Amino acid sequence: MEIVTSWMEKGIEQGIEQGEQKIVKKLLKRRFNHITPAIESRINELSSQQIESLADAIFDLQTLEDLINWLEQQS
Repeated sequence: MEIVTSWMEKGIEQGIEQGEQKIVKKLLKRRFNHITPAIESRINELSSQQIESLADAIFDLQTLEDLINWLEQQS
């Protein structure tokens, strides 16, 4: 029998969320050649649900300005 405590569950959730952020940032860097530390910071502040939405929107974003506008709409 495996016992998983709430702090373990929270740690697992945080790890998954960080992995999602890492993948989305990697895709954005590949799409736009780079992203600024300020943009990375804003992405780090997104919820898991917002990260999923950004992953869906990546191919609709044509410019860094589009990305910035998308991030501003999430506030």
